[in-house]
Amino acid sequence: MKIKRADGLNIVPFIDVMLVLLAIVLSVSTFIAQGKIPINLPQADNIDKKLDDKKLNILISADNKIYVDDVEQDIDALRKKIFNTDESTMIEVKSDKDAKFENFVKIISIIKEKGHENFSIAAQSD
Repeated sequence: MKIKRADGLNIVPFIDVMLVLLAIVLSVSTFIAQGKIPINLPQADNIDKKLDDKKLNILISADNKIYVDDVEQDIDALRKKIFNTDESTMIEVKSDKDAKFENFVKIISIIKEKGHENFSIAAQSD
């Protein structure tokens, strides 16, 4: 007795290979670093994501160190940097949720003292 072969394409092995590739891509994508300085952002409900060409990144780490574009700086150097920025430059402030609120307030007051209105406060969505 002959076994009848099914006509057509068997796509089950193809689906198996695709699922393995998907698992590899998903597991590798978790290792992609977003920044050099690890910070835990606080949670927020309404988050706007904007991309700007000219951007000044200010980070406050958990150990209360201030970084401007991944370079550690003190508050006086930060003040000079903010006062030398163009009005069209986006200033993004990221603060670790375990950092002192005092440093965050100092940075925001420097930005307000200059009258710079193009700034954002980074937070993590739920």
